[in-house]
Amino acid sequence: MKFKKLLSLALSAAMVLSLAVPAMAADEAAEVTVEPYVVSEDVKDGIVILHSNDVHGAIEGYAKMAALKAMFEKAGADVIVVDAGDYIQGDSSVSVSMGDTAVELMNMAGYSLSALGNHEFDYGYENMKALAEKADFEILAANVLFEGKPAFGTNKVVELGGKKIGFFGMATPETATKAHPAKIKGVTFAGGEEMYKVAEEQVKELEAAKVDYVICLGHLGIDDETAVNANRSVDLLEKVEGIDVFVDGHSHSTEEAIVEKTNAERKVGETVLTSTGTKFANVGVVVIDKDGKITTDCVNTEAITVAEDDKILARAEEIKAEIEADYGKAFAKSEVELNGDKAPGNRTQETNLGDLITDAMLWYATKEDLGVAAENVVAITNGGGIRAAIKAGDISKKDVNTVLPFGNTVAVDYVTGAVLLEVLEASTFCTPAAVGGFPQVAGIEFTVNVGKAFDAGENYEGTTYAAPNSINRVTVNSINGKELDLEATYAVVTNDFLAAGGDTYYALSVSDRITDTGAPLDEVLMQYITDVLEGTVGEKYAEPQGRITIVNRPEGLVEDAWWYDAAVRTLDAFILNGTDKGFDPDATVTTATVYQMLYNMEGKPAAGEGDKVVTTVEKAWYVDAVNWGANNGLFTEETFEDDSVIDRAGIKAIMDAYCALKEVPNENIMVGNENGDMMLDKDLTRAEFAQVVCNLMDAAN
Repeated sequence: MKFKKLLSLALSAAMVLSLAVPAMAADEAAEVTVEPYVVSEDVKDGIVILHSNDVHGAIEGYAKMAALKAMFEKAGADVIVVDAGDYIQGDSSVSVSMGDTAVELMNMAGYSLSALGNHEFDYGYENMKALAEKADFEILAANVLFEGKPAFGTNKVVELGGKKIGFFGMATPETATKAHPAKIKGVTFAGGEEMYKVAEEQVKELEAAKVDYVICLGHLGIDDETAVNANRSVDLLEKVEGIDVFVDGHSHSTEEAIVEKTNAERKVGETVLTSTGTKFANVGVVVIDKDGKITTDCVNTEAITVAEDDKILARAEEIKAEIEADYGKAFAKSEVELNGDKAPGNRTQETNLGDLITDAMLWYATKEDLGVAAENVVAITNGGGIRAAIKAGDISKKDVNTVLPFGNTVAVDYVTGAVLLEVLEASTFCTPAAVGGFPQVAGIEFTVNVGKAFDAGENYEGTTYAAPNSINRVTVNSINGKELDLEATYAVVTNDFLAAGGDTYYALSVSDRITDTGAPLDEVLMQYITDVLEGTVGEKYAEPQGRITIVNRPEGLVEDAWWYDAAVRTLDAFILNGTDKGFDPDATVTTATVYQMLYNMEGKPAAGEGDKVVTTVEKAWYVDAVNWGANNGLFTEETFEDDSVIDRAGIKAIMDAYCALKEVPNENIMVGNENGDMMLDKDLTRAEFAQVVCNLMDAAN
């Protein structure tokens, strides 16, 4: 793809974060044939642990799991099947039954153990306890307590192939704020140092039982969002030794994503970290051969053959048919596609689907007098509660239930303008990085300046999220066209999860006036589409409506400076960023800054298979950009250890190489003084570099 195409996409959205991967044209698509999976003869007399994670209602996969289990057993291996959490929610095939159908199919597939994901608590602690009674497999969650005692099992020793395998389970501490607080009263989730201590105790207990191997079934993930509180699997493994394999979930990570966070062996210390992605894209395979060697792999489920008369597949199809008969009928249509993506999407920015849902909430609640002036009524829902897209065409109840699967109801919370502002600040604390609490709104127009740091205070009580010490990033432009009044009372139409303090919304929960209407959010959305939009979601919702603006304006910008427009243009496009000193216009440009700028302009592409790593500073902020530059021929050094100041000649050489790579003209990108002198032996300030970047953008267009 030519540079011009890439850059025009970036500019049209004004920020790289809003780039979406374009669909492949029909004439470019190539049919990929997946060869049937063949079990190696080397597994004979070995131990095989088959694992899944984040199935989220992809119930046809259970037949694949059972078929693979049978294949390994036929090859002479001793096999156990386990799951790392998030299996009872995600698709109406499991969410309508609140997880009952998932457990039924897992029983049929021969699961022995499972961890708990945060979504196992979507329908409440008591519901999960009832499902545990129905499960033929044991649930392990060592860091989950109910009234101070283990809520489920903690660990399990299983004898396989003449060896003792010790399993223990860990659930993400984020469950405390990702599950409905009212539905998990009395349940606590150990996190941080406390979580590490729990894991250490589990390892010691299993070692005391003389196990040969220790396996953790953890639903922790490797997402950057979770890094704030050091609750990721990689954080735990930095602290806890003695685990042979960590089977992970939560972040929907592939093996390739784990490599990026760890190393080529996917190891943290001596522990191998593995995960399968999501929705049964793969089945995880841990093999302990007869010599004790451990290997891990993921098998593409498309390569696993299932018999046509398979009972598990037949039951899965029956369940889906039952849902389709009840939920599958079209009740409306959409002329536009409604964005269900996470990032870029509902967890990073305003979306058209977020607008539609909050408009529906606002409409429903204001059918009754809420006791405040109409201009003081707004709506907020969390982007993490929007779970799927609605495609153009017919809309069914199943479609809406898949978008809003949690059974949330519409609630009204009465707060001051100051609390409303705090809520917006707290819920955009890591923007532009994704967070489930990102607010989708109606009746509010606000701006988030991500160039300024979030002023984090102490964590809200019982949560993993910090309260803001000050309002540093959010500016409310208007509330229903009027200025925000910090002392006035506002009726915030929200969902019952947020009203109870879920996600980043603790400040809503301390209100002394909260009304739950009892109206299911999915039904309110359907009613709005039929009654207000007359059955058609039209062009009004083709694009987001401008309620949320995200800018990147660090300290140090001077509005009347000659370089101001260039700085703002490149900052808001997330091609340049500030430093720890703000924009720092007079600072000189370093080599890493040049590569990072080009890497940002490209949309931060993931490393390709077989790409070489040239930088030896693996944790440096510029490591991905430098490796990308090397793999695209922008420099040839074996290592990159010195992020020193680069002169104009060096910058010109990189720019020329980049323009040649992208086949765009390189004239007038680097400019000199009024006499035409390029001053190639001089350094370049960050202010001057911003203008160079703009010249590059213009050259591409």
